[in-house]
Amino acid sequence: MSRHDFTSAEFGARRARVRQAVAEAGLDWMILFHPVSIHWLTGSDAKSYQAFQCLILAAEDRPTVMLTREAERAEFEEDALIDQLETWGGPEPEDPLALFERIAGRLNLRRGRVGIEVPAYYLHPHHYLGVKSILGAALVAEPNHLVHDLKMVKSPAELAYVRRSAEIADAAMAVFAASLAEGETELAVAGAVYAALLKHGSGLPASTLNLVSGERSCFSHGAPTERRLKPGDFGNVEYGAAFRRYTATIGRQFSIGRPTPRMNELHAIALEAADALIAEIRAGVPAIRPHEAAKRVIAREGLDRHRVHTSGYGLAPGFPPSWGEPVNMFGGSRHVLEAGMVLSVEPPIFIAEEKLGVRLIDNVLVTADGAELLSRHPRGMIIVD
Repeated sequence: MSRHDFTSAEFGARRARVRQAVAEAGLDWMILFHPVSIHWLTGSDAKSYQAFQCLILAAEDRPTVMLTREAERAEFEEDALIDQLETWGGPEPEDPLALFERIAGRLNLRRGRVGIEVPAYYLHPHHYLGVKSILGAALVAEPNHLVHDLKMVKSPAELAYVRRSAEIADAAMAVFAASLAEGETELAVAGAVYAALLKHGSGLPASTLNLVSGERSCFSHGAPTERRLKPGDFGNVEYGAAFRRYTATIGRQFSIGRPTPRMNELHAIALEAADALIAEIRAGVPAIRPHEAAKRVIAREGLDRHRVHTSGYGLAPGFPPSWGEPVNMFGGSRHVLEAGMVLSVEPPIFIAEEKLGVRLIDNVLVTADGAELLSRHPRGMIIVD
């Protein structure tokens, strides 16, 4: 993605909404570290999330300041919508916190009320402690979801990118099904999926592909290995497509040879749970309600303890290692679904003692009166005779 993927008016509206949210939170400044926040407000697609970077934004209509490493200067100048660019490093090492401290002094951040994001993957603990020390008493809040909560409802332009990603994911699933064969390695099949994703226009997905087979099919997030497919294998694949970083995910079950009655039973339960979940989705519904619907189906079959993770979650533009958004269809969720949200649907069943696992993954768009299924690939088990 870059600043050319959306109109300047859309970027302007996003910034205005964030400024308003900052002001309503009682803050003068917000410092953003999450690459998805920076991406949403500037269009930046840079890899600088690997190191210290931040976007400094005021509640008032003042120029934003982007602090990043010198190695990405050209990319930011060409592809990002920024007001002021400050860089550290280059030919020799430099402490980014020293530059941050100078900028904080120039902007008088220590005389205001400042909030910061503290993302799980993108802010080193030492840098976090350094930022806290520099800001001192001015740091009064850590509203991690301030920007993310604003972007969960997608604009028409964003939804167009999500739909394109879903089309690419479907096309890659057809390639996956055609690549399954006795004697083929999991890695080779995964390679065919990645080739199909890139060929059809996906960027590199933020999270790696999961592919398990045979005795490994109970691994809920297993990576592909050199293991060769053999008759009797039950398995699962999950991956994401990323068009302009907007992600669509998909997951399907497969069997090499005719599936056993137990395999068919588990697949049918997972499919019924997913359908029950989808039937509860609509604008205004608490996010926990669809989760509870899926949970009831799985619990009815005595498999509740084998639900190893969430029933579904929001999908964002992805930066490694994640493409998730805060909204979660899981126990304890306080989110309420809104029209325009894009959600994964994936109630799981993974039974270690049986060495079997099932997870069907589809994406839906929340609408005023229901859910639009974005995934088009058939949801039945892929069977290789």
